[in-house]
Amino acid sequence: MDGKSDPLMLGTPELLSMYRDMVRIREFEEACPQLYSQGKIGGFLHLYSGQEAVGVGVAHAIHPDDYLISAYREHGLAIAKKVPVQAVMAELFGKATGVSRGKGGSMHMFDAERRFMGGYGIVGGHLPLAVGLGYSILYRGGDEVVVCLFGDGATNQGVFHEAMNMAALYRVPVVFICENNMYGIGTSVARASAVEELYKKSCAYETPGLRVDGMDVLAVYQAVHQAVQKARNGEGPTYIEARTYRYRGHSISDPGTYRSEQEKKIWKDRDPIPALAAYLLREEHTSQKELTAIDEEERKIIQEAIAFAEESPDPDPEELWTDVYAP
Repeated sequence: MDGKSDPLMLGTPELLSMYRDMVRIREFEEACPQLYSQGKIGGFLHLYSGQEAVGVGVAHAIHPDDYLISAYREHGLAIAKKVPVQAVMAELFGKATGVSRGKGGSMHMFDAERRFMGGYGIVGGHLPLAVGLGYSILYRGGDEVVVCLFGDGATNQGVFHEAMNMAALYRVPVVFICENNMYGIGTSVARASAVEELYKKSCAYETPGLRVDGMDVLAVYQAVHQAVQKARNGEGPTYIEARTYRYRGHSISDPGTYRSEQEKKIWKDRDPIPALAAYLLREEHTSQKELTAIDEEERKIIQEAIAFAEESPDPDPEELWTDVYAP
């Protein structure tokens, strides 16, 4: 099986890695609500369950030295960018061993070494930061690419249009990806945007725009891979709308009663993890025994990450005075 490849030129090892990454993110996210109810995680908590195909498809389509920047629903994206799962869990616990030493919590993780350039709480506020990163690449003559992920609500912010305009004007190597999970908190896209096909908003800036099935990790990978190659070749930005669905509410405090049970079922029937598993089995990339083993291994990894976070020390009080910006 190791020598088998698919039309996207992905070999069995990478396809299995995609599956493993999605399972790891799902297991991580699904462990969080109980930990939150136990008081081990505090503050805001926005879960990624259901959207794993977007984050994993993106992460596998870029190079390790490419940049990824996100909004506040970012645990899964950090894990997909290979931030150690123990450090992500410890950050949620507010521990010194967290990826941001316990200072960022759920919404503000940052790992410069792995070029995960953070989650940001202000809707759309990170888009100009992505453009700035892209411009810095041009200024330095580098060949890296920036991938900027944001929710559907950000496309109605003025800063979205400012960032799109600047990126197109200077042809910066940025790939904008809207994770359209159909709702901005509890407001549907249909009630919030005059243009429901959000990828069409790119036409105002003569930037290529396309829609992709955000529940299909291979479709996301293919679209992002092509957009990244264009950006790396100096052809400027691309805007991708990935239609996906979050299984839980906007945040841990949101019961999600504005969505019908029928709607939830329709999307859960399209769950990206069993969909990829079915593809791998159908194309003889793996066996059910191997997939089951991966599932069990990832559950164990998450339990070990929880234990690591629980046993980690709290930040030293002196940490209050570090990393403070003083002009």
